[in-house]
Amino acid sequence: MKKFQYAFFETTPPLFKRGKGGVHNQKKLFTFIFLLALAWQGQAQQYVQYTQFMFNKIALNPAYAGSKEGPTFSGLYRTQWVQLDGAPVSQSFSFHTPILGDKIGIGVSIHHDDIGPTNSWFYNLQYAYRIPLGKGHLALGLQALIRSYRVNWREVSSIQSNDPLFGADGDQKFLPNIGTGVYYHSDRFYAGASLPRILRGDLTFSGSTDPNADFSYEERHGLIMVGGIIPLTDKLKFKPDGLIKYTPNAPLDIDLHAGVVFMDLLNLGITYRIGGVTGIRRRITQPTSPGATPVPITQTRNSGGDSMDFILQILFSKNLKLGLAYDYTLSQVRDFHSGTYEIMVEYTLSKKQVGNTNPRFF
Repeated sequence: MKKFQYAFFETTPPLFKRGKGGVHNQKKLFTFIFLLALAWQGQAQQYVQYTQFMFNKIALNPAYAGSKEGPTFSGLYRTQWVQLDGAPVSQSFSFHTPILGDKIGIGVSIHHDDIGPTNSWFYNLQYAYRIPLGKGHLALGLQALIRSYRVNWREVSSIQSNDPLFGADGDQKFLPNIGTGVYYHSDRFYAGASLPRILRGDLTFSGSTDPNADFSYEERHGLIMVGGIIPLTDKLKFKPDGLIKYTPNAPLDIDLHAGVVFMDLLNLGITYRIGGVTGIRRRITQPTSPGATPVPITQTRNSGGDSMDFILQILFSKNLKLGLAYDYTLSQVRDFHSGTYEIMVEYTLSKKQVGNTNPRFF
């Protein structure tokens, strides 16, 4: 049972909490069954997800540190699957800047994830060594981080009575880790690859010294990003972006984004997210004889992707930009929530003149 508990907390919000009434309707039970299937399929996919990944690369790749024209501050808030009990809520704040004549980039970032009974804080330090290459820069990055991981067992109702795991108010762990990445960018193109967490931190609280007793770990995630900006007219540009997330023994996640930039002031875009989501459909068999009880049968099918995401970015000035995003879920989980929302603000202290292709979008 503990194997399911740990994997489920890391990937899917729990729907059964302590309180009067317990599971009070059939719809909530079906929601639990549906998300249980997603938890088993995606239990290795634990890394943070941002719709505006193309504007928040420091959260994904330490080599991005120092790639802007000057010191850069950014903040992001994301609430996923609104109105679904225990759904993920995330916040992040980051600062990075070039130093020593743009040869070095340094950064610091803080990320917070609240998913059901789990609460995680990530504290990251980033370093990038930047090398001029062609019309741009190639950066090699490293990061050191520590994760504060806490589970509040009082927010969970145990199916098995007197389960000692749920007797305490909560458990907490501190998990150190390291990451690395490479990133290249010019005025019109960028590409990067990263391993943000190399070590497999143990997320269990069993206290056992038996290695076979630990069922949940921080999995390694490989990330590849690529994008560019293509001038179409003097006032119109096309901005494609892509992000691939790879985790061993888990479905491949791909974000494909297409945006249009108007007068270097407004960016409208849409993203198609391909994930390992499987839809679930129930049907009831007809009784073969009078008085026989109908038998429910659960069938799975491939969904048409994970979500369609809509992004609006506004440049209020050369230094200040605001990004808004809305995710429309394509899988059947959309029947149980009212959407995913994200807002991001970025401010750059820059004295350099910006070229015609406006690298502020990178």
